[in-house]
Amino acid sequence: MDLKANSDKQRVLALDLGKRRIGLALSDPLGITAQGLPTLQRTNIRADLAALASLVEERGVGLILMGYPLHMSGREGRQADYTRDFGERLAARTGLPIRYWDERLTTVEAQRVLKSSGISIAKRASAVDQLSAQILLASYLDLESEP
Repeated sequence: MDLKANSDKQRVLALDLGKRRIGLALSDPLGITAQGLPTLQRTNIRADLAALASLVEERGVGLILMGYPLHMSGREGRQADYTRDFGERLAARTGLPIRYWDERLTTVEAQRVLKSSGISIAKRASAVDQLSAQILLASYLDLESEP
């Protein structure tokens, strides 16, 4: 393995885009692990983009991974259009590439994990967006690390 090539790798920021909140997760510099970040409470598109652009700059992000909501059949719906529009605006703001990643079942998995952990329903609601972003990023990193 060429360690020099991996040391130049930039972080991946994963977004679980919702109407009220954006779940966030960040890879380590080597692209091996996914750490959750505090969930971004949405205000308006301009403020949301500014907050994300600031995070991208502070953390040395090289790629933005956005959860792409598809119906279970695989078809796109209105939320997919909204996500793509947001992604295009974020790409224009940050100058970074956006990669859309199938997010089917990430929220279900996050809710299952949180429920089995025994934390309260109130705390579960605030943690589900962050954990969804972590699951999304982990699935991406796992696939990218395969030979």
